[in-house]
Amino acid sequence: MKLPKRLLKLGTGALSDAMGKRGAMVHDIRCWSGNPAMAGPAFTLEIHAADILMVAKAVSAAPEGSVLVIDGRAHCDTALWGDLTSLAAKSKGLAGVVIDGAVRDVRGMTKVGFPVYARAAVPSAGGAQYLGHLNTAVTCGGQTVRPGDWIVGDQDGVVVIAAESLDDVVAAATTIAAAERQIERRIRAGEDICGILAIDNVIEAKKAQVFIPQLAATQKES
Repeated sequence: MKLPKRLLKLGTGALSDAMGKRGAMVHDIRCWSGNPAMAGPAFTLEIHAADILMVAKAVSAAPEGSVLVIDGRAHCDTALWGDLTSLAAKSKGLAGVVIDGAVRDVRGMTKVGFPVYARAAVPSAGGAQYLGHLNTAVTCGGQTVRPGDWIVGDQDGVVVIAAESLDDVVAAATTIAAAERQIERRIRAGEDICGILAIDNVIEAKKAQVFIPQLAATQKES
């Protein structure tokens, strides 16, 4: 199975768990195009807030299979992306786009079916006056994204996997996903989830952590 399909099968939840419950972009970053399935190495763009001058250049420069990550500085009052850029990116063979900013033309983007993640949708378009920076480290959705880091998106949101950690994260997520499938089978077989997860034992252990220090403090005072 090719890596993008494998990452999508694992899902962003298992991948985040494999990174110690880290790596997820903030919940404001969500899919606006109706197609959330996205996985590929990052090609990045840092722009002046509310300016679209470099966006088309980034679409043209990004390699096939990559996810374009645009640092729009979380400015949400002007759109940086629309249906035509979606069509161009899909025609170029990109895997998706994540924008720390706003989009527009949601109806048209939905028809195109290209994965588009952003903070908001707004009718007004940005200007085209300022130069930006291609393929440099950026911030998007609260995460640092470097060129070549892997970006995965699905119905739950977007995660960022550092390129040098990719193999380890995939291996850990595979183990987590297998464990979750086993739990699912046991639930379907009629077992109680509290018993499967040994929740009562965890609760008792937590009680001991709370009450034993309290008891020791009480005894010391007496």
